[in-house]
Parts: sequence; C-alpha cells; structure tokens
Amino acid sequence: MSDEARLAPVLLVAGTASSVGKSVLVTALCRIFRQDGVRIAPFKAQNMSNNAAVTPDGLEIGRAQAEQARAAGLEPTVEMNPVLLKPQGDRTSQLILRGRPAGRLHSADFPSRKRDLWPDAARALDELRARFELVIAEGAGSPAEPNLRAGDLANMRVARHARGPALIVGDIDRGGVFAHLLGTLELLPPEDRALVRGFVINRFRGDPSLLGPAIEELEERTRVPVLGVIPWIHDIGVAEEDAVALDRSGGPPSAAEATEVDIAVVQLPRIANFDDFDPLMREPGVRVRYVRSAEEFGRPDLAVLPGTKATAADLGWLRERRLDRAIEAHAAAGGAVLGICGGLQLLGERLIDEDGVEAAPGTALPGLGLLPIETRFSAGKTTRRASGEVAASEGPWAAAAGLPVEGYEIHMGESTQMREDAVRPLLRLGGEPDGAISADGRVAGTYLHGLLHNDELRAALLRALGRRGAGGDVSEEERREQAFDRLAATVREHLDLRRVRTLVGL
Repeated sequence: MSDEARLAPVLLVAGTASSVGKSVLVTALCRIFRQDGVRIAPFKAQNMSNNAAVTPDGLEIGRAQAEQARAAGLEPTVEMNPVLLKPQGDRTSQLILRGRPAGRLHSADFPSRKRDLWPDAARALDELRARFELVIAEGAGSPAEPNLRAGDLANMRVARHARGPALIVGDIDRGGVFAHLLGTLELLPPEDRALVRGFVINRFRGDPSLLGPAIEELEERTRVPVLGVIPWIHDIGVAEEDAVALDRSGGPPSAAEATEVDIAVVQLPRIANFDDFDPLMREPGVRVRYVRSAEEFGRPDLAVLPGTKATAADLGWLRERRLDRAIEAHAAAGGAVLGICGGLQLLGERLIDEDGVEAAPGTALPGLGLLPIETRFSAGKTTRRASGEVAASEGPWAAAAGLPVEGYEIHMGESTQMREDAVRPLLRLGGEPDGAISADGRVAGTYLHGLLHNDELRAALLRALGRRGAGGDVSEEERREQAFDRLAATVREHLDLRRVRTLVGL
C-alpha cells in the first residue's frame, strides 16, 4: 500500500464569501464525527484573524481551529493551522508560521509569499492525515477569487492536494444565495469545479419547502446537489472567528430580564481575542455593549479595554473618538476599569517602541495614565498557557482574592512599574506577578486572556459590580460542551450526513 493510500481522506468546507458560517459548520462536523466514533481533526491551512489561541506547547494558532479541536475532543496542535496572518493595519499582517512569529507581510507581497508557504501547509495537512481517520478542512473567504488563485493556500489547492471532495457554503440571510453558489462554481476552473460535490445553504429563517423550486433549478444547472439547508441558530455558543460577529452582539436584554450589571467593551479597530467576553454575555442580568465612541460609552458598571494587535495605532483611534477621556472620567468618578493584554498596556503611563515593532522606531507615546506602568515593545513574543490565583484584594476584586485562575498569554512587549513604589499585581501566575491594580482596586489590568472564563472569579466580580441574582447553573466548560452538542444535533437534522459520509469514503 502506498503512503498516499494510508493517509486519511479530507473534506473541504469552502464558502461563497467570508463569514458565511464555514467555521461553525466545521465545528459541528467535528463534534458529529466524534460522536460517531471517527477519529477526526480540523484543519485550516491559512487563517487571517486576530482571534488566536495557544496550544499546550506554547504555539499560536487561530481561535476557530482551537474551538474545532475541542469539539473533536482534542487538544489543539499547530498542524491544525500552520499559517496564521494577524492584521496589524489595512495593508500589513504579522505572519505566524507553525506557531511562531515569522515577520510581517505587506498586502502586495501576499500572493508571492503565500506560494512559498504551501509546502508548510501541505506537510501539516499530511501529518494530520497520518494520525486521524478524517480531516475536515476549512476554506478561507471564497475559492472563486481569480486575483487570489495563484496564492491559494486554504481553498481548492487543499482539495486538489488531498484529492478530496469540497462543499460550498452560502449564507441565505445575506440575500442572493443561489446566485452566490452558482457564481462561485462558475468562476472555478474545470479541475476545481469537478471537486465540488455539494452545496450547503446556511442561516435560513422560515419554511425550507419554500426553497424547493430554487434548489431544483440550481441542481439542474450545476449537477451539484444541495446537501442541506441549515436554519438560523440563535446563540450558537461557539467562539466566533471574525470581529464582524461583534456587529450582531450586545443587544438589549429581554423584557423579562432586568440589567443588573452594564459592561462597556471598547471595540478597538484591531481588537483581538474578543471571546474573552463571551461568558459575560451569557450571564443572567448582565449586558455587554461594544462601544466605538464617547457618545456610546454611557455610564457602565465596568469599562473594558480588550486585547489589540496594534496597541499604538489603537491608542490614536481611542483619542480620536474621545474614548480616552470617557474612560478617564469614568475612573475618576470611581468606576471600575479592566484592561486585558493590549488593554493593560493602554492603561499605563507610557508606550515605548524603540525598535519599530508597532510604530516608527523611537516612538514614545503617553498612555491613559491610570496604572503606574510603562510598556516597552520588542520583537520577542510571549505565547503560553498560564495558571495561578488572584493576588489583589482591593475594590471589586476583594471577593475574588485568592481564587484560582487559568488562561493564556499572547503579547509583544513587557510592562514594568514606573516608580520605586511597588505596583500591586492583579494576579500571580506560576508564582510571578502579573498585571497591575490601582490602590483603590477600581482600575486593573492583566496579560491573561481567558480571565473571565474562570467561573468563580467571574461570579465574584459580577457580585461586586452589583449583580443581585444568581449566576448560571453550569460551568463555562459544561456550557461549551452543551453548545457543541446542540450545534451538532441541529446540523444532523438538516444536513444529509449519509451522503457526506459517502463522499469521504466512510
């Protein structure tokens, strides 16, 4: 038997565009096949996202692939996402290659540089195929972009390499889904078109029987079957990959549920790891608002500065929107403020970039001045999982003092105290101080992503902020497992899994 014959089959889930639901469908398939006893792994050759995760061995991959791995019952590995692009500006991205920083890419260099990265992607895919019975590969954007075809890493090149079938997913909620599916197929070259073995219509609201005539015409024109019509799923409960998802979040609470705690998260242009706040959005009596201007800021119980891939640039945006003044006034009035990762850096007194890591070499910028720290950027990057306990015992953190925490760090730059008087740390991770907290405990910051996923800490903080009612009755870990199972059950009901299994030879 040849080496190729021993490798597992690959099913590519491509889409008509970005944010049509590819990541969620792959997550569902990972859970479904796991439930059915198939050793399955997710894969995305190249991801572009600032929502990242850290593997157990301290390597960085896309958050969506880490979520898909969890749905498959696996710890994430770097082979699941060998190439990660983290946008730093409109035309530049940091390149993460097999989990480690590998320089910057300018948009003009993408096609040629990405061609050079294909051997890394192909090797990672085949390593997974050698260890598992099936690999579900997620595409990126659309495969039908002629200007991007030469540098394709994540779409039809994956299917050609594995000689496997592809599904194309379209989002009917956007409108025009049949034109999108037909147009995507027609724009593919013949050898790629032959690999497309099914369409999936996603996010449908209504009676699927109404789509009958349109589905029949599409199948007649293309000779490609529609394998499923997936309904709109409210509160999927799975971490989102793209910041576009924030436009759908933060709505008002139901009439039956009064808001006890109002949280304003600043939606920075280059926001990173915003799933830090997903657990808050599911808490009874808690409203999370993503705000982009001083006018939207209001009078929250907690203001949050989240992570960012471009701290210096987002500081300028913060000042343009007068959100710096809103946060400073909020803190001066005794309001609670939390900064996570880049948000911690923004809360400090100074940002220094001598080597031009994020800004022009020699840049020194004043921060918000709410914590007595300064941050110096360097080319080195910290990526690790971490655990420890809450070290602070002031202000709203008093009830959380000593509670255990775990999460992960992804950051460039180190923050140190500005003056001789010692900075109080918010946490202790591995016995070392992390972050900082003001003397009254109202302003705090940390490098630890996932802080608010810790159930005991989250409950204690929300009580200190004014929540009177009880929290959820399941842990965040249990909730996530239930979400995977609900998602899998919905997709099972509406996708022709018998035909999908036949496509991949199971």
